[in-house]
Amino acid sequence: MNMNEPTLFAAQGLRGELSFDVPMSRHTSWRAGGAAQRLYRPADLADLQDFLGQVPAQEPLFAVGLGSNLLVRDGGLRGTVLLLHGALSELRMDGEMIYAQAGVAGAKLARFAASNNLCGAEFFAGIPGTLGGMLAMNAGCYGSETWQKVQRVQVLTRRGELLERTPQEYEIGYRHVAQRAVNEEFFVGAWLHFEQGDAEAARQEIKALMEKRSASQPLQLPNAGSVFRNPPGGHAAKLIEDCGLKGKRIGGAQVSEKHANFIVNAGEATAADIENLIEEVRATVAAKTGVALHPEVRIVGEKSK
Repeated sequence: MNMNEPTLFAAQGLRGELSFDVPMSRHTSWRAGGAAQRLYRPADLADLQDFLGQVPAQEPLFAVGLGSNLLVRDGGLRGTVLLLHGALSELRMDGEMIYAQAGVAGAKLARFAASNNLCGAEFFAGIPGTLGGMLAMNAGCYGSETWQKVQRVQVLTRRGELLERTPQEYEIGYRHVAQRAVNEEFFVGAWLHFEQGDAEAARQEIKALMEKRSASQPLQLPNAGSVFRNPPGGHAAKLIEDCGLKGKRIGGAQVSEKHANFIVNAGEATAADIENLIEEVRATVAAKTGVALHPEVRIVGEKSK
């Protein structure tokens, strides 16, 4: 892919930053992968609207928060990455609900809820991502899921039109969200409802969940969180471990010795190493147990030639 080809559009009157040929290893938690042809870091929501109003219909767009559920192949990503973390960061009370923009990290949302004497948001502290990605995949942990708390969402269309939608407009399931009427839109915010509760109890629960996460997950090495969805009635980590795959390595990618549903970058892993290890794990588990594992992580871009 020629990353130096001219941009398809002339960005005019914008306050954000448009960059070219940007290594996505800087913007993904696996610290691996190829370059994005273009990357736009908006100044705020209004600036993102202005930017989208200038993007031609044929331009591929990819919304990215912390990049904690994303693998960009080594051949790079044709199109424009919209980097929302640090830009869409508004977080406030709106009546009895919390309004949070897509770039707000899960731990920050959990702490904000606790500081406002709300309970039920503690699990967000265990999700290594931002609200936009959590909405897109119905992320969850410790028995709770994002969309259980959503009252309505705010989306941007490709043309930069700002809309509000309700949960009834989506098909929502385990690690799955799909709009019933297919449109290319991006989650930019949501209104979330939590019950009144004890702030100190909520803070203690957040602390306990963070300690549990630290004790059970390989947080000292670059990773993307859980790689596979849990199959019905089972746990992906147990299946992988029972198949003897803990420690399995391809290049710099390794199935974590600490948690089998994590693949870590153990040193200079390429995106191909990680993707090949994902496929090796899937094939081995399918052959030995008959269970088909489905990745949670989103894999995009072109393979290197």
